[in-house]
Amino acid sequence: MNQKSQPAGETAAGKTGLKAFLARKNIVFSAQRYGIDALGAMAQGLFASLLIGTIINTVGSQFGIAFLTQPVATIGGAEYTVGGLASAMSGPAMACAIGYALQAPPLVLFSLVTVGFASNALGGAGGPLAVLFVAIVSAELGKAVSKETRVDILVTPLVTIFSGILLSAWCAPAIGRAASAIGGVIMWATELQPFFMGIVVSVVIGMALTLPISSAAICAALGLTGLAGGAAVAGCCAQMVGFAAMSYRENGVGGLVSQGLGTSMLQMGNIVKNPRIWLPPTLASAVTGPIATCLFRLEMNGAAISSGMGTCGLVGQIGVYTGWAADVASGAKAAITGMDWLGLVLISLVLPALLSCLFSLPLRRIGWIREGDLTLQ
Repeated sequence: MNQKSQPAGETAAGKTGLKAFLARKNIVFSAQRYGIDALGAMAQGLFASLLIGTIINTVGSQFGIAFLTQPVATIGGAEYTVGGLASAMSGPAMACAIGYALQAPPLVLFSLVTVGFASNALGGAGGPLAVLFVAIVSAELGKAVSKETRVDILVTPLVTIFSGILLSAWCAPAIGRAASAIGGVIMWATELQPFFMGIVVSVVIGMALTLPISSAAICAALGLTGLAGGAAVAGCCAQMVGFAAMSYRENGVGGLVSQGLGTSMLQMGNIVKNPRIWLPPTLASAVTGPIATCLFRLEMNGAAISSGMGTCGLVGQIGVYTGWAADVASGAKAAITGMDWLGLVLISLVLPALLSCLFSLPLRRIGWIREGDLTLQ
C-alpha cells in the first residue's frame, strides 16, 4: 500500500508546488487575463501608437501644418514624420501594454519592446494578433524566471527577448497569414453579400464593443477595412449612441457623453442583471449595418483599428474621413461628397439614437425594461 500511495503523494505535492510557484509569480491562466485584460490593453497600445499617428498625419495634411507633414527623422533611408514615428512604434507599444496588463515586472516589461517589434514586423498584416500571442507567452516566461537568479539583470531580459524572437520567427508569419486570410474572407463576403454580411459584421463587432473585450483589437488583428470596416463602424456606433440615447432619462447628459463618446461597456453590469436591455441597440445595429453597406457604401479605408472604435472620441469617424482623404489623394475617389457626409452622420449618430429609442419603447411598455435598469452606477 505504501509503495502505491507514494507516487500519488509526490504527484499531489508536485501539483501543489507548481500552483504555489505560479501564484508567487502572478501567472494566471484564464480567459479574463488573456482574452479581456491583455486584449483590451493591446487596443490601448494600438491607440497610443498607430491610431494617434494616423490622426496626427491626417491633421497635418488637411490643415497644412508643416511640422506635422515634414520628415523629422530618417532611419535606414526611410523618412518619418511625427505621426509616422508614432505609427512605427505600434508593435512595441502593443507588447508593453500587454505586459502591463499581465503585471509584468520592470525588466520583463522593458524587454517586451523588442518582442513587440519583432512579432509585429514578422506578422505582417496580422501583426497585432501575432503580438498578442507572442507577447503573452514571452511575458509569462519572463515572469517565471524573474528574480530567480543572482544575475537577474541578464537572465530575465535574455529569456523574454529570446523566447519572443524565436516564437515570432516560428509562428508570427503563419499567424499573420491566417489573420489576413480571415479578414480577407470577411471583407470579400461583405462585398459579395453586403446586405447579409452587413448585418452579421455590424451585430458581432458591435456586441464585442459592449462586451469586456476589445472590438478595436479584433478589427486591427483581422485588418478589417473597406465595406466590412464600414459595417463594423455602424455596429459600434449603434451600441454606443444607442445605449446613450435610450438611457438618457436615467443618466442625463453625463451618461450621454460617457457612453456616446466613451464606451457602451459601462452598461455591462446592467446587461448581466437584465440582458433584455441589450436588444434595442443590437437590433439597431442589424438595421444600420446593411444601410451602411448597401445604401451609402460606407467604407473604412483608414486604420483597421478605427473600425472597432465607434464614436469613442469620434475615432471611427476620423478613420472614415482619413480613408476618404487618402482615396482622394491617390485618385481612387474624385471628391468627398455631401452623400458621404450624410451617410456618416446618419449611420454614426442619428439612426442609432432614433432606432434604439424606438425599439426600447415597446420593451418598456411590456416591462422587459424597467425604470432604473439602464442607470449607471
